[in-house]
Amino acid sequence: MMTAKAVSVDVKTNVVMNLKHFSINEFDSPDLPNSGLNMDNDFLQMLDIAREIANIPFKINSGYRTKEHNKKVGGKSDSSHLVGKAVDIAYSNSRDRWIIITALQEAGFNRLGIAKTFVHTDNDQTKSPDVIWTY
Repeated sequence: MMTAKAVSVDVKTNVVMNLKHFSINEFDSPDLPNSGLNMDNDFLQMLDIAREIANIPFKINSGYRTKEHNKKVGGKSDSSHLVGKAVDIAYSNSRDRWIIITALQEAGFNRLGIAKTFVHTDNDQTKSPDVIWTY
């Protein structure tokens, strides 16, 4: 006789499996394997939509960060990366920068940081909305 065993599935893992354009390990902190599972589900869904809109690859430079890694890279003590609600997306030319920024805004992101080689975005509701800053 065969019996079925109930398996508990973490909601984050379940949502991540539905991402069209990313694998969860792209969001890992370099010092903690599988830490991409700490990314916020709503954030990842919005990012997947932005990637669909952009129709170009998004190379994730930084996703989830441990406190140790955040300190190592000079991140702020209240960085949204620490709670899985931020990414830095690399770009190599101004056209890709435009496409990424436009797609992020169309997907609903309203917090953007622009650097020479990457765009930061987050959806951290504990911080001021409708802002763009430069590094």
